[in-house]
Amino acid sequence: MKLVVAITGASGALAAKLLVERSQWPVTLAASTMGRVVYEQEVGPFQALEERAAEVWRDSDLTASIASGSVPTLGMVVVPCSVNTLGKIAVGISDSLITRAAHCHLKEGRKLVLCVREAPWTLPNAQSAATVAAAGGTIMPLSPPYYMAKGRDPTEVSMAEMLGHYVDHVLSLFGQEPPRTWADIR
Repeated sequence: MKLVVAITGASGALAAKLLVERSQWPVTLAASTMGRVVYEQEVGPFQALEERAAEVWRDSDLTASIASGSVPTLGMVVVPCSVNTLGKIAVGISDSLITRAAHCHLKEGRKLVLCVREAPWTLPNAQSAATVAAAGGTIMPLSPPYYMAKGRDPTEVSMAEMLGHYVDHVLSLFGQEPPRTWADIR
């Protein structure tokens, strides 16, 4: 089973890289045009990420396997998820591979995790998140678990380390055992 990972045009692209690197499952990767742009601005060449994936699809390719609910997957993570993508998923707009695949995951009852990276939220953003959650999706704002740095000098904790802990939590939602949890550091 493959894990679908989609990248949209919000900041926080390092989380996508870490998720692809840490996934114990093969990854099917899709990125919006702006997702690719932001990834290259924040992380580096997108091609390097594509090389780590088992399968790569263009966001415009609605013939991709993940555009069909009849093709099973482990689940789907949109990281980072823009509020534009969140809103489209909430109202059922399937005008791209990413939004179509998200729709398929909801309609088939498969796990869909949206790592929303926008702040502050507007009322429509919060309503969209509530709608997706009511439909069976998981809203997991891209907010690192700061508690994982307990007892350490915060100026010595890197963003990559914090996002790594966040990604470990996301992957744990699909059944991957995290290397450390709150129980390990409390």
